[in-house]
Amino acid sequence: MLRGDITVAIRNAVMHELAEVGYGRLSIEAVARRAGVGKTAIYRRWGNKLEMVLEIVSDVAGRSVPLPDTGSFAGDLQLIMMIVHRALQHRIASQIIPDLMAEAARNPQIAETLQAALHTHQQAVGEKLVGQAIARGELPEGTDPEVAVDMILGPLYWRLAVSRSPMPDDYLEKLTTAVTAALKSTAP
Repeated sequence: MLRGDITVAIRNAVMHELAEVGYGRLSIEAVARRAGVGKTAIYRRWGNKLEMVLEIVSDVAGRSVPLPDTGSFAGDLQLIMMIVHRALQHRIASQIIPDLMAEAARNPQIAETLQAALHTHQQAVGEKLVGQAIARGELPEGTDPEVAVDMILGPLYWRLAVSRSPMPDDYLEKLTTAVTAALKSTAP
């Protein structure tokens, strides 16, 4: 196996192990076995389990989602919500995210890494969506992009990752309407 292939195999193994057993029970030995490599291949790349998981998870969490420009704020919102919905419903992500959030409550390093990985991306999403909507005259000047992202992602995360409630077919449409109305009414 080539060096790059080994790293990819290890990264995939970490994600699958996190989904199956969670961070607390994840072991270097199990990752190595799943990746088809020796433990030394892992220790050459990372000093310990925490370093390995933090780097891999922050890389995944920090991957940029394509930022929509459908021509309308409602269209952009529905598209970003659909992307987030699919991501949170993904078989592996739906297991890893709640587990890592629980670990983050106990481990400040995990909390800090997740926050840093997500913050930059969320900020970019908010600034683009809100900026486009302001430029098109759909939202008033001064609409807060950070509040917008919280209003967009918060309900989806709560419903799909925390309460794990099924979403009616019209939920995203209703959420889009509610978020749009709220943002229009909260701008200074």
